[in-house]
Amino acid sequence: MKIFWSPLAVERLEDIFEYISKDNRAVAQKLVDRIIKKVDSLSKFPERGRKVPEINREEIREVFEGEYRIVYRISSKKVFVLTIRNFKQLLPDKDFE
Repeated sequence: MKIFWSPLAVERLEDIFEYISKDNRAVAQKLVDRIIKKVDSLSKFPERGRKVPEINREEIREVFEGEYRIVYRISSKKVFVLTIRNFKQLLPDKDFE
C-alpha cells in the first residue's frame, strides 16, 4: 500500500518536533524518525491498528508511538495519515476530513 500524509498530519508532526526540540533537538528528531518509521510500516500491515474509539469505523484506525496516536484511513491500496495527536487529547471531527 502507498502512504499519503494529509497536510494536517504533516503540520502536527512539525509541531511535535518544534515543541520537543525546545528542550532537546536530538530527542525530538528521534521521536519524529520513530513516528515516520511506524507510518511506513503501515504499507505492509495497514490493518494492524485498532479502530479509533471515537468514531468506530473499520477504515479509520490508529497506532501508537510513544504517547502519540497516529490516526489513518485505509482506502483501496492506500493509507492516508490523517493526524497525529497526544493520546490524552480527544480527536475533533475536523481531524477526519
